[in-house]
Amino acid sequence: MKILVINWQCIKNPFGGGAEVHLHEIFKRIASCGHSVTLLCCEIDNEPKDEVIDGIEILRRGSRNTFNFGVRKEYDTLVKSYKYDIVVDDVNKIPFYTPRYVKEPLLGISHHFFGTSIFKEASIIAGLYVYIAEYFMKFVYNKIPFVVVSESTLDEFKSKGFNTSDYEIIYNAISQEEYPMNVLEKYNNPTFTFFGRLKKYKSIDHLILAFKNVLKQIPNARLEILGKGDYEAQLKSLCIDLGIEEKVKFYGFINNEDKIKLLSKSHLVVNTSLKEGWGITNIEANACGTPVISANSPGLRDSVKSGLSGELYEYGNIDELTEILIKYILNKELLDEISQGAVKWATEFSWDNSAKKMLDKINKVISNNIKIKNKS
Repeated sequence: MKILVINWQCIKNPFGGGAEVHLHEIFKRIASCGHSVTLLCCEIDNEPKDEVIDGIEILRRGSRNTFNFGVRKEYDTLVKSYKYDIVVDDVNKIPFYTPRYVKEPLLGISHHFFGTSIFKEASIIAGLYVYIAEYFMKFVYNKIPFVVVSESTLDEFKSKGFNTSDYEIIYNAISQEEYPMNVLEKYNNPTFTFFGRLKKYKSIDHLILAFKNVLKQIPNARLEILGKGDYEAQLKSLCIDLGIEEKVKFYGFINNEDKIKLLSKSHLVVNTSLKEGWGITNIEANACGTPVISANSPGLRDSVKSGLSGELYEYGNIDELTEILIKYILNKELLDEISQGAVKWATEFSWDNSAKKMLDKINKVISNNIKIKNKS
């Protein structure tokens, strides 16, 4: 098959996140099966316009801020030269409204809606732009089959009035061979870790506030923050204001090898985000033998098996988060038990399985489209 995928960013983009990992890991496996996969995305400074990565042909066109305005033109140009069997629209922030002009069978992918949470991250004008663009999705995409990454995302579509009869959940996963899939030796000092982009909506300040409280009972505890983002300066200032800057280490961007090493040595990983499509970092931590204490937020509640791979707390409840962190550090037997459970949970998520399900869904969409054409 010839497959055209449209997404804002490719795997190399420094602004990328879980959506780009999900897309790349699945479609590189589909490409390895002999299918032709082309990704249309925005340009990156100092990167070529055309490149092949892991069998995926990357076409970078237009700036990140204006890419969506040029998608239709680029699509029209591509289909003059190539006959695609299917187009995959990875809806991420601003929709491309592909059902209005794509003639081939069309499959959507969605991780989550931003909804009102966008106003935590963007200005009023930019936030309204995203909010309104998402609102009109239901009038354009309602008849399109979708792949979503969690029950929470499926529930969002249902609550917004979408016809979800042809939707399928295909979870984010991990490349299990890259991870220890075991509980390894931990730091000498109790260590909590956040891993991800440092964005306001991820509410990392909640963890810092809870950590300040933890220190009253566990003074030798440490907090490590892995990742970069535009909220880093504010988080560092908060640590200084609380007088705990010596207990907190900001690593910035880290490579995959260091990520696995640091996650493995941590006692607990904490995810405080208001909303995620899934929370792939939770599974990555579990694959390193580290439980996750997570906000009971959309997406995150799907990627944490409370009582097995970690525990959920009420989003924004700093006192509850504090109590849970202290509970596991002071009870080694309980921590050991849930660390083993974390590894068990991680074994259920494989990119190979997710890629197979995606390929099956693609074939189904193409087949259904042929049946519709034959009837008409």
